[in-house]
Amino acid sequence: MTPLDKKDVLTNVATARILRPTSKVLPEDGRAHNRAMLLQHLFHAGPTSRAQLARATGLTRVTVSDLVNDLRAEGLVAELDAEPEGRVGKPAARLRLRTDAFQIVAIDLTDAAHLHGAVVDLEGTPVHRLVSPVEDRQGAAALAAVTDLARALVAKADKPLLGVGIGSPGVVDDDGTIVEAPNRGWFDVPLARELSTALSLPVHVANDADAAVLGEFTYGGASVDGVLVVRVGQGVGAGIVLDGSLVQGRGHAAGELGHVTVVDDRDDVDGAPLGRAERCACGRLGCLETVLALPAVRRRVAGLDAAQSETVLGAIGRRLGICLAPVVAALNLSEIILAGPADLLGGAVCDEALRAIEERTMPVTSRGLKMRMTGLGEDGTLLGAAVLVLSGELGFS
Repeated sequence: MTPLDKKDVLTNVATARILRPTSKVLPEDGRAHNRAMLLQHLFHAGPTSRAQLARATGLTRVTVSDLVNDLRAEGLVAELDAEPEGRVGKPAARLRLRTDAFQIVAIDLTDAAHLHGAVVDLEGTPVHRLVSPVEDRQGAAALAAVTDLARALVAKADKPLLGVGIGSPGVVDDDGTIVEAPNRGWFDVPLARELSTALSLPVHVANDADAAVLGEFTYGGASVDGVLVVRVGQGVGAGIVLDGSLVQGRGHAAGELGHVTVVDDRDDVDGAPLGRAERCACGRLGCLETVLALPAVRRRVAGLDAAQSETVLGAIGRRLGICLAPVVAALNLSEIILAGPADLLGGAVCDEALRAIEERTMPVTSRGLKMRMTGLGEDGTLLGAAVLVLSGELGFS
């Protein structure tokens, strides 16, 4: 399959900080931005007339018609049969985004043992899925496994492909280079460039937690004002969207909450149900990952009865809340979403985390804060990888 041929696109989710274009810009940047605004509106609002598009975006009808003609020629937009509106005159024809006419290859590299991939349509519906064992492969061998999975998924696509999106553990820069992912043995690996060359397709790569928050933002109904997704797996990471922008930080390492110290032997840790501070993989003592990462949670509740398990999970949730309280105070978030197994993270962990946040912040910063489990199940990062392509190739999310 070949990528969609376009001239005016926003080329990278990291450089296109604003995820949802909402207003006109300068003429030199205007066409790509205005095009993205139309696609954005059609994606979220559904079939719409040209006049409604002009009102919603603030663009002139002439500009809208010109852009729509280009989008129809590219096959991205189709015109529906006009429907009577109960008033005199010719009914306005409505336009729809052809979400089923193009596909995206999305890959989630978070699982230590397996690579997960899917071909999805623009609505985020998986059309084909593949799972590939990665075992203990690292470095060049791990890169080869990712390339093989991507090739297999590209071969399964039966519609034109917009590109390939990948959510990877580690620190990822704007160019899709894995700056550091020790569990894969990757250091300064230009993953986006390598795969783009191998596949002859645009490839967009981001940290897996950043991808997860994009998945929630676009497909999971997350708050557009300020949302933080805590992704819990072999490790713990967080992705943040604030005021419609993906927060990445100076060194592309925003959201590394897993390595904040939350257990300190110098104080009493919730009556000590969590025990003494443990050594983290990063070399430090008492990091959040030593408490909240799935292997740690499962080990702590193994063999306990329901009441004992509830006590330990509540203590874990409290430590998470203590870690998140200053983040909520600094950013005034609207919503926190936990991504991971609901049987472990729902209930006591979620409830106690929210309670700890509320106890440790001013009411004005945490009032109305919601904390919930993801509604996307295990597909959050996978769908976020698809959003990387939507944003990078079409300029909207």
